[in-house]
Amino acid sequence: MAESLTTTTSECDKLTLCPKFTKTFAILGKKWNGMILEVLLNHGPSRFKDIAGAITKCSDRVLVERLKELEGEGLVDRVTHTNSALIEYTLTGKGAALGPVMAAAHTWGDDWLSDAECE
Repeated sequence: MAESLTTTTSECDKLTLCPKFTKTFAILGKKWNGMILEVLLNHGPSRFKDIAGAITKCSDRVLVERLKELEGEGLVDRVTHTNSALIEYTLTGKGAALGPVMAAAHTWGDDWLSDAECE
């Protein structure tokens, strides 16, 4: 019996997660990243002030940081319009491909979270 427990413990020690899965959650799990992606998925190309207005609890400094990180990951493009001061953020194809993931998160929340839990 003790031998069986040792084997089980040894097998648990070897448990690893796929590096791609880990990287995905490192990106999506970082505070505000999912919200930024959701805004861009729902509203398309958006100016900084519009993203900030949708995510009111995120400071401007952190929002700038997160947008740069998402740009670095190839999920968001920062688009500067020619002959204009207008700068917009837009999803890349890689970022837009997260649409079904975000939809699944909405479905899960609708199915498993109460309104009271979200206050």
